Amino acid sequence: MENIVSIGTDLVSIDRIRELTEKYGNRFLERIYTRREIAESSLSPAYLSGRFAVKEAVLKAMGTGLSSGLNWRDVETIRMPSGAPTVCLYGEAARRVSAMGSGRIMVSISHERAYALAFVVFLGESP
Repeated sequence: MENIVSIGTDLVSIDRIRELTEKYGNRFLERIYTRREIAESSLSPAYLSGRFAVKEAVLKAMGTGLSSGLNWRDVETIRMPSGAPTVCLYGEAARRVSAMGSGRIMVSISHERAYALAFVVFLGESP
């Protein structure tokens, strides 16, 4: 039986992501998002904000924030054929979450006018 190992949530201003994208363009996008996230987004500020919120929520659930070898692109949100989002982890993020005893991440993303919200739950067997 899976247990809740950790949770995280984040709220992002869609205007903030729009402004960063307009000001820094590809430099911002390529620093934060994977190629697949950029391709799936069609550069929609709401879509990008949701993905940014997921990255922050995952880092909060890890309890580390962006530190010690973590990279924004180590956390990727992709769309399943059903349209549901799913989180893929790479590099140091994958190692840390595995060490926490989590084998699965559930994610929910919501958008409402000016904001995008993400909520993640790490499931697994606590070490």
